Amino acid sequence: MPASLMQQGIDLMLFGMGTVFVFLSLLVIAVIVMSGFIQKFLPETIEPGPTPVNFPPAGVNDPKLIAIIQAAIEQHRNK
Repeated sequence: MPASLMQQGIDLMLFGMGTVFVFLSLLVIAVIVMSGFIQKFLPETIEPGPTPVNFPPAGVNDPKLIAIIQAAIEQHRNK
């Protein structure tokens, strides 16, 4: 009796794993076919985006900016 029960368990396990394997294989095939269909008949159009605006760099020799940076550094060091 235990051998028969063990055999039934193994048969059920193999049937279940086989079913899952077949289902997942069909799912992968369906996704590949749908992806190919969409790429062939509905290609993605690339719209040109807005051109980036190139701002001139901030003045390195700007005395106001240098004073602000120095004040910030001094305040940071004093804490």
